[in-house]
Amino acid sequence: MNKKEIVELDVREDLKLKREPFDKIMGTVKSLKEGQAFVLHAPFNPVPLHKVLGRKGFEHEAEKVEKKHWKVTYTKTGRIKDENY
Repeated sequence: MNKKEIVELDVREDLKLKREPFDKIMGTVKSLKEGQAFVLHAPFNPVPLHKVLGRKGFEHEAEKVEKKHWKVTYTKTGRIKDENY
């Protein structure tokens, strides 16, 4: 996957400043083109977001980079996850 196919968003500063990043995240997800992956940088593993995006046909891979830095890659598979995901 080349750089053009990856959209990155870092919400660590938003959360540090007590700003809710959900709308920013969902706006980024909505803007994805076919074949693009979404990489989210957050200070924790955003488990509730995995469920929300799972219901929209995304799979995820989470990696703890350091103490307050998680990198989560979401890729659209088209397979919708159910509520028990």
